[in-house]
Amino acid sequence: MRILLNGRDGKVGSVLGPALEAAGHELVDGLASAEAMVDFTRPQAAAGNVEAAIAAGVPGVVGTSGAALEAVGEQARAAGLPVFYAPNFALGAVLMMRFAAEAACRFPRAEIVELHHETKVDAPSGTAKATAAAIGSRPAVHSVRLPGLVAHQEVLFGGPGELLTIRHDTVSREAFVPGVLLALERLHTLPPGLTVGLDALL
Repeated sequence: MRILLNGRDGKVGSVLGPALEAAGHELVDGLASAEAMVDFTRPQAAAGNVEAAIAAGVPGVVGTSGAALEAVGEQARAAGLPVFYAPNFALGAVLMMRFAAEAACRFPRAEIVELHHETKVDAPSGTAKATAAAIGSRPAVHSVRLPGLVAHQEVLFGGPGELLTIRHDTVSREAFVPGVLLALERLHTLPPGLTVGLDALL
């Protein structure tokens, strides 16, 4: 597949670009020759990048944390194009959210601690927001931004006499590659409009 990768020189893009090529995809320099767009940029740029892709008739995969895509999702639906967005492309993170949603049915209290690198621009993270929504009880979310971190999250459930901790650690951005490849593989099978969450593909 011919792919326009926005954010190719960024933290994720610099890992993702070679991985896409190793998987047999071709990276192109513009939408005119692209069959799909992948966006790992900044929240304020992602929606505009998706709008440009829609105008060019190109479906998109977005991993930009904090991106607000509801409006462009409606544009994509009207244009008959799929746009896929995931707050986290690590398969383990998706399972962590699933397990947390199940545990929330059994424990009265929960809190979320998410830890990311110091240059991450959004807090709480998109993963933490998605986890809180899955839990459904408005848990407190604590955000940590420090050098030396990549992406980490733990969900703590407290009950009488016990504590359950569900934790996922991303120690390398290579963890995002399988999820992006899966999204690209399934992109053309998705309905027009915005599909959110890697869980929808598993």
